Amino acid sequence: MRRVRVVGVGMGPHHLTREASEALAGADFVLAARKGPDDELLGVRRRICAEHDLELVEVPDPPRDRDDPADYLGAVRTWHQARTSAYADALGARRGTAAFLVWGDPSLYDSTLRVVEGLAERMPLDWDVVPGISAPQLLAARHRVVLHEVGRPVHLTPARRLPDALAAGQRNVLVMLGSEDSLTAIGATAGLEDWQIWWGANLGAAGERLVAGALADVLPDLVDARAAARAEAGWVMDAFLLRAPDDVS
Repeated sequence: MRRVRVVGVGMGPHHLTREASEALAGADFVLAARKGPDDELLGVRRRICAEHDLELVEVPDPPRDRDDPADYLGAVRTWHQARTSAYADALGARRGTAAFLVWGDPSLYDSTLRVVEGLAERMPLDWDVVPGISAPQLLAARHRVVLHEVGRPVHLTPARRLPDALAAGQRNVLVMLGSEDSLTAIGATAGLEDWQIWWGANLGAAGERLVAGALADVLPDLVDARAAARAEAGWVMDAFLLRAPDDVS
């Protein structure tokens, strides 16, 4: 029976909980996807492994169709299957306990749990999950806000589904996996001018950027901040809370 730990690491070594550190202390190696020669996030994983005296096994990440394929879910499933096969080969070639280091928390917009479920279908596997500090937690902390008003819900969605959420009447929306296109889209959406936005890029990293205010007032600053974050780090991950005026107390 192989042992696998899925460990949420927030944005790196400074976000490791005691439980996460203990999980890594009991691991023998870490499996991680290598997405290219300039994979900055893989570099952070290397630092975590060095601090815990762990071997990092880099697995070339299978290609994925990211150009808005007609069958988006099918393309993602194909990619997950290819990842599962690649990790199965790497896991089968080694003994001991393996760990996956997941950015933020494994429960939010990350494929690792689905991949490990696929591994468990192929081999006897004993696995568990250690939670981490998530992007929504960091966003709320940095802006000193509660993600929902009293007695009201918050709707969580990827940026590509934000138009659907707004069309369905959602008025307090936490958006992850943002993009420049998603910012352009909300800026062009009639009726959102007075909505409040709390935005953050590369949360928890050295090049973190934050912007907050009425959407019409801060959108140009937000676009500039996103570009600056990408230029500094070579990558950008952003999230934001978008709230209608009558939902702001």
